[in-house]
Amino acid sequence: MTKYVPPKIWKWETRTGGKFENINRPISGSISEVELPSGIHPIQLYSLATPNGIKVTVLLEELLELGFEGAEYDAFQIKISDGEQFGSGFVDLNPNSKIPALLDRSTETPTRVFESGAILLYLAEKFNAFIPEDLVSRAECFSWLMWQMGSAPYLGGGFGHFYFYAPERLEYPINRYAMEVKRQLDVLDKNLADRPFLCGEEYNIADMANYAWYGGLVLHNIYQAAEFLEVSSYNNVVRWAREIEQRPAVQRGRRVNRTWGPEDRRLKERHNADDFD
Repeated sequence: MTKYVPPKIWKWETRTGGKFENINRPISGSISEVELPSGIHPIQLYSLATPNGIKVTVLLEELLELGFEGAEYDAFQIKISDGEQFGSGFVDLNPNSKIPALLDRSTETPTRVFESGAILLYLAEKFNAFIPEDLVSRAECFSWLMWQMGSAPYLGGGFGHFYFYAPERLEYPINRYAMEVKRQLDVLDKNLADRPFLCGEEYNIADMANYAWYGGLVLHNIYQAAEFLEVSSYNNVVRWAREIEQRPAVQRGRRVNRTWGPEDRRLKERHNADDFD
């Protein structure tokens, strides 16, 4: 096998292969003029039922479950495999062209929020729910939320890419990222050994964020890697994820902007509670 020697200056000259090669590029910005659809509610969400998208729809459904009428929202699907995240309307909301992106029209000037962790913080603070009030507990919540934001790229963009999406499986990157993902699962498992939720007794946005990724890994075999990673051995993570997934709001949130899988788990767009019927 020919040893790869990086050039002195990298240039985008060849296609990289893999499932998403048609949308990967080294520049940002829009590639087409496309206005985003708009619904009737103050909160407009543009997303897809990936782990990062699920975080936000779960929180919105949890807020509605508590009776916060201001959390009513319209959710429009953004098909990232078709490059819809590069439309001008979406780029205006998120210059990074990643789902999810949110527009809150209840503020004097409409507020855009992008990056899933930022959206969770914004909504939790807006409604003063699913976020601890005291400083110490709040710090714990923020720490686990930021832990997820920093760790998930190793799971998705690292392990998931090289194990599942890359045009060929290569030993070194798979071993490197498998080791890191198992370390992350061990971090979660040990933390959950003596507490029901990540921050203690109370379920909050840190659980929602981490569940979306690691719950998917241990319960739904994302990347078809459950056996390879022996995810069932992380008993505390499995217990925690199952408990969260039993919540009605979580079950609804997982359906929003989903157009694959069993029919009863799909909901391309969400505009009101009746859409789930």
